Amino acid sequence: MAIGENGNPVPAEVSGRPTSFRVADPTRSAFFWLSAFFVVYCARPEDWIPGLKYLPLAKLTAIPAMWGLFTTLGKTKRTFKDLPKEAKLLLTMIGLLYVGAFLSPVWRGGALTRTTDFSKIYIAWVMVFLLVTTFDRLRRIIFIQVFSVMLVCAAAIIKGHGTHRLEGVLGGIYSNPNDLAFAIVLSLPFALAFMITARNSFTKVLWLSGMLVMAVAIFMTASRAGFIDLIISGGVTLYYFAIKGKRPYLIVATGLVGIVVMTAAGGRLYDRFAALSGDSTTDQSAYGSYEDRKYLMVRALDAIEHYPILGLGVRNFSTYSLIWHDVHMTYLQICAEGGIAVLILYLMFFYRGFKNLKTLRQTKNLDPDIVLFIGALQSSLVGFVVGACFAPEGYQFFPYFAVAFTATLLQIVKEQQQPGTAPAPANKPHYFLDVYADRGTTGAVFPVR
Repeated sequence: MAIGENGNPVPAEVSGRPTSFRVADPTRSAFFWLSAFFVVYCARPEDWIPGLKYLPLAKLTAIPAMWGLFTTLGKTKRTFKDLPKEAKLLLTMIGLLYVGAFLSPVWRGGALTRTTDFSKIYIAWVMVFLLVTTFDRLRRIIFIQVFSVMLVCAAAIIKGHGTHRLEGVLGGIYSNPNDLAFAIVLSLPFALAFMITARNSFTKVLWLSGMLVMAVAIFMTASRAGFIDLIISGGVTLYYFAIKGKRPYLIVATGLVGIVVMTAAGGRLYDRFAALSGDSTTDQSAYGSYEDRKYLMVRALDAIEHYPILGLGVRNFSTYSLIWHDVHMTYLQICAEGGIAVLILYLMFFYRGFKNLKTLRQTKNLDPDIVLFIGALQSSLVGFVVGACFAPEGYQFFPYFAVAFTATLLQIVKEQQQPGTAPAPANKPHYFLDVYADRGTTGAVFPVR
């Protein structure tokens, strides 16, 4: 049998083709556009590829992806009824942010516009859960995020090697050096997972090179919060990959690489840590930043005291602060701008991510690759929880993607373990950086099956 134009099987005697056939996947087009959206959001090609800044890339990818999702509803194994509790928590949180925007005591129009921008995460979150139905697809989406961050790091180093802390070299979520360092730390555990699961030495070297570029970029940002986040997240990663995964060589290799990178690019970061005492003559601006952060935290507590129900409105704290800066602590940022109820929902949302991972770790007979990516997700989320104490990352999409990945992976495992369902092998897809030695081919970022 073969596949007809309408996607249904056609008898061999009609089609004249061989009897073997493959059922067409109705979500393939939607997943392609979802992947394209991830490329646009994570890689920001308009910032470093000439001419692309004139194109509305986000809309050109998001609209076809949403259209593809709606046209395939009812034809997929998952529906909106299958959305987990964390999706409902996120939707409720966004709803409260809209109410707070309409009643903002600072700037209603600005809060409403920024809430609308942030609410796009819910659409992306739902699409990931509904369209990523296999571990193979989940690997592709995570690959896009990680490889995009690698490209961003390379572009930032090349374009901004003479720029102070790589500030403003790229736009969007990478314009601030602390935000860039935060995105790198959240992606590094996945990069290590891809390197370990690579099929041949050449691919492993490519992944290692990419991680070195990411590490250099972190030190070039001279982000103290990013460095602390890196130490904590890296420790958790080594616990899962090196100790539990019985790969002790990773500890030695990480130590050696860390020494080399810190020696080559860590001078400015050292100066910024030394400036915390106020005695450093090399970077007095870092001490001033430290004093500003203490003031902003007190100012955030003042905002929570006066507007505890609905907060100031999304991104309105910088105006309320009187010095035009965000409070460098995500939890205070969310509470000051959204209110106490939004903070509670926010904490419950990320707690669900850790709960998903706990359930996955307790599941027996998982594929080794799945176990490895569970450790990477755990490391990434721990990195977020720690990094959130030092940076205003309440509206960056990467942490929300991580929770979506945990929910999606848990759903995939549940579907594989349903009675009468054979577990799908966790085959490694054809990626640009994953060259199969046994096949001798290199696939594209968006493989077509």
